[in-house]
Amino acid sequence: MHTNEIPQAEAISLVSIGAKPVTSKPIQLRPDSDQVVPLFNWNRRQVRVAFYLMLMIADVLSIFVAFAFGSLVRNGDVQHLAWLEISLATTPIFIVSAMHGGAYTLGALQSVRAGTRRAIGALISSFAILFVVSYFLKAQQDVSRLSVGLGLITAVAAISIARLSLGQWIRQIFHNELTATVVIADESFVAPTSGTIVIDALKFGIRPEPRNPVMVQRFAQLLTGADRVIVACQREACSNWAGMLKGASVCGEILADEVQSAEAVAVARFGERTTLVVSTGPLSVQQSVFKRVFDIALSIPIVLFIAPVMLGIAIAIKLDSPGPVLFRQPRIGFGNRLFEVYKFRSMAASTTDALGSQSTLRDDARITRVGRVIRCTSLDELPQLFNVIGGSMSLVGPRPHAIGSYAGPTLFWDIDDRYSHRHLLKSGITGLAQIRGYRGTAHELEDLSRRLQSDLEYMNGWSIWRDVYILLKTFSVIVHPNAY
Repeated sequence: MHTNEIPQAEAISLVSIGAKPVTSKPIQLRPDSDQVVPLFNWNRRQVRVAFYLMLMIADVLSIFVAFAFGSLVRNGDVQHLAWLEISLATTPIFIVSAMHGGAYTLGALQSVRAGTRRAIGALISSFAILFVVSYFLKAQQDVSRLSVGLGLITAVAAISIARLSLGQWIRQIFHNELTATVVIADESFVAPTSGTIVIDALKFGIRPEPRNPVMVQRFAQLLTGADRVIVACQREACSNWAGMLKGASVCGEILADEVQSAEAVAVARFGERTTLVVSTGPLSVQQSVFKRVFDIALSIPIVLFIAPVMLGIAIAIKLDSPGPVLFRQPRIGFGNRLFEVYKFRSMAASTTDALGSQSTLRDDARITRVGRVIRCTSLDELPQLFNVIGGSMSLVGPRPHAIGSYAGPTLFWDIDDRYSHRHLLKSGITGLAQIRGYRGTAHELEDLSRRLQSDLEYMNGWSIWRDVYILLKTFSVIVHPNAY
């Protein structure tokens, strides 16, 4: 284990439903109710992403303005476009270097000095790379050294001023409420501290039952928008709470004197006490942005391209049997939260199974004539592209399962304690398990175990290039013996 410094929020408060981020009003939570109201009504992670984009835009504008200024001083005007070419060449190198160097992270928002230092370091390194490349390519030999040198110095000053101004503006509006820390007390007393919300697990009907999908759903819904979750519990409950935190897809820690059974991955601090980090949540902000942009960039053109095919399938379904064209079913997705998945209806409308407790058989009488064709060719999955565009799914990820899914006589949730961990990423139309042939009905416990192992392997080694590989490999398994 290693020490993991996790920044603590300084003024987190409960925010009223429908309130703007700049307000902090108490809300009424409903302990022991069926409907769990999230502690936070606005997602600080999304707000931070917006701030990262603002910082990036400010940095890029600073670079362009600075080199234009250098050309103006040297040439008396900006009509000589060498400054524009230098700016355009520097910008992509700078963005990659700045993201890699942490110029667009939570630390950069919390410390203007640290963020500015990282951005300036990225600017200097990117300019050095550009200089070396242009030297070997013998490009832009007529560029004025005075213009370039003055532009670089001005860019450093402009980035510093822009980041200082944005940093002050962010602090004035949000008062350091950029992270949200929740402490869950389970038969333990935790003194409230500045910047945290302390709740009693029993009062809100939350029990450490990682194999209970309803309980994990309630727990995940309650913590929607939380950045850091700390559980104070008795030693014997550590393992179960660790499973709950991992299933909720949050950065979770256990606050206990002895936590050998919690499978901790790091050590952190909460006040004067030590906590063990047992889960690290989803992808980083940069990785999430890359994955989301990748999904949108591919799914929208694909939908437009195959629209005639989807229309033809819809007409065939309507002509073949009465009922809706689309089949909608609640599935377990990102953070173990339920969402509605879309598929072309392949069964008789009167025999569809909303909970998915009745597995599909090879010669299932419920399947229609058109349904048999679109199922064996995986065309029934095409409407899930709209799930991807809407954000509830990704092109690549663990396949979403129905809440009542069985492997043999056993519910998926009861087979392996790690089952909820597969939902740390958004569900996918395809995944590593699918290209390995682990698809279709899970008849035996081993069928789910193999899929689960592939899903966990995919998450632990995620990269955008792996997504590309899985998508390309999917074409070879569209028609598969287990697709029925």
